[in-house]
Amino acid sequence: MPRAAKLLSVDEDERFLTRASWAYHVEGMTQSEVAAKLGTTRLRVNRALAEARRRGLVRVSFNTAFTACIELEEALGERFALAKTYVAPSPSDVRDVQMVVGAALGSLLSEVLDDPQVQLFGMSWGNTLNIATRFVAAIERSDLEVISVMGGLTRGSDLNSFEITTRLAGLLGAQHSYFTAPLYAGSHETRDTIMQLDVFVDIVNKIRSVDAMAMAAGDLSPRSLLMRDGLPSDATIEELAALGGVGDILGTIIDERGRPIAHPINERVIGIGLDDLAAIRNVILAAGGEHKVPVLAAVLDLGVIDTFVTDEMTARLILERTGSGAQHEPLAGSQR
Repeated sequence: MPRAAKLLSVDEDERFLTRASWAYHVEGMTQSEVAAKLGTTRLRVNRALAEARRRGLVRVSFNTAFTACIELEEALGERFALAKTYVAPSPSDVRDVQMVVGAALGSLLSEVLDDPQVQLFGMSWGNTLNIATRFVAAIERSDLEVISVMGGLTRGSDLNSFEITTRLAGLLGAQHSYFTAPLYAGSHETRDTIMQLDVFVDIVNKIRSVDAMAMAAGDLSPRSLLMRDGLPSDATIEELAALGGVGDILGTIIDERGRPIAHPINERVIGIGLDDLAAIRNVILAAGGEHKVPVLAAVLDLGVIDTFVTDEMTARLILERTGSGAQHEPLAGSQR
């Protein structure tokens, strides 16, 4: 007897997965619409879509410049235990990095400052934060207070804490207050005297109690506003670098491990210190540029930063610099 012709077998399960995936991903139907078309339940469609991805029948690809940024955000978040990371695409001209990072920070601050739970917001100073104020959405927050968290420069500048704090508060219809002191005292003894005055005790305690704060980081070069216009006359960039300094955070000069260097300038900072950052709920650090990679890596490794805003190139360089090294000990009191 002649053998019956062999028929091709059909995998009905895979056929269903394919039909459901095609309707959902290609035809743009909702899961409920797919279920109606195939005469099944939405739950079965949901499971089918997940199974199709698991088997590799459906692969999702992104044709966008933000893909690499999202990957870097995940990597930075995992490496430094960050609550949130915002990586913007790097500009074609590296001179525009601050503009890109500032714009990204402004967008992020629009979300942060729209949260009614944020009642007291701390603002540092610098070019990146100055740019950010141009991109913050105008929100009515008369219940909010914006406070400067650093002493100011003695030279007038639209990048100074007073101007930036005033501008941000004006956008929000918010109250604002200043830290009316220079960033550096003339001596350690003078600094201690100033910090013991009732008015400064109150303002420093207020800064320590902010719900969120934004700050930048500077390198040790004339590109830094602090290095260019804010250093005391008895300190030089060269001697700070010779002692291992890689940049500053809130006026404190730190080395590549995030430790304050052994220079008298660090004993003259009027304001909060790095250890105070650990108790603040949302510390936002925003900066970019290859020249800032050493100081950014050092600060991130301290474990006191919650939100980091940067650009793609800087993110890659930070990960390359820190990826294979041992993690540093977090500051005392850090819960990050």
